[in-house]
Amino acid sequence: MTNETKVKVVTADPSALGLFGLAIITLVASSQKLGMTSGVSFVLPWAIFLGATAQLFACINDFKHNNTFGATAFGAYAFFWYAVGFTWFIQNGVFGPKLSAAADPKQLGFAFLGYLIFSLFMTIGSMETHKVLFIIFVLIDFLFIGLTLTSFGIMEHTTHQLAAYSELSIAIMSFYGSAAAVLNTHFGRAFLPVGNPFGIFKK
Repeated sequence: MTNETKVKVVTADPSALGLFGLAIITLVASSQKLGMTSGVSFVLPWAIFLGATAQLFACINDFKHNNTFGATAFGAYAFFWYAVGFTWFIQNGVFGPKLSAAADPKQLGFAFLGYLIFSLFMTIGSMETHKVLFIIFVLIDFLFIGLTLTSFGIMEHTTHQLAAYSELSIAIMSFYGSAAAVLNTHFGRAFLPVGNPFGIFKK
């Protein structure tokens, strides 16, 4: 008979950093979509380091927490921003003019559609986390609806605006969510309320 010993490793909640990374990149990227800034040269570093790497770090640590939902969410959106960064590299000819000239924006549309499907079922999961996270996911749904339709050339101006304002709203809510995750833990109380889970799918 073998004795089994389980050791619990206590790690801090990584969601504050993950949400901060999401907040920064969506704020910077939305400024370009809304026409307040131009080009993606200075969006790229924030996409790679905050949108991608910060969320990947949160993903890895959520796996240590045995948090399948959080790890999957942060990991999926981390790799989304890595892919977006490489897409911008291709569009701007970093990998050569031939690759840039052969780019078909409809392929992005299918990628965005896939992320829309992912975000929709993650939105259902977020209902049993807290209401701030649920709002963030609903806004992400609208972002991907806008990005998908824009990439397919459907009502491009309207859908681009939908994506832009949704992205800016994601930034605002993610800043709040990050602040709540830090301050509520730091003070040991609900300093910034995030709302109770809906209680529909879990007892």
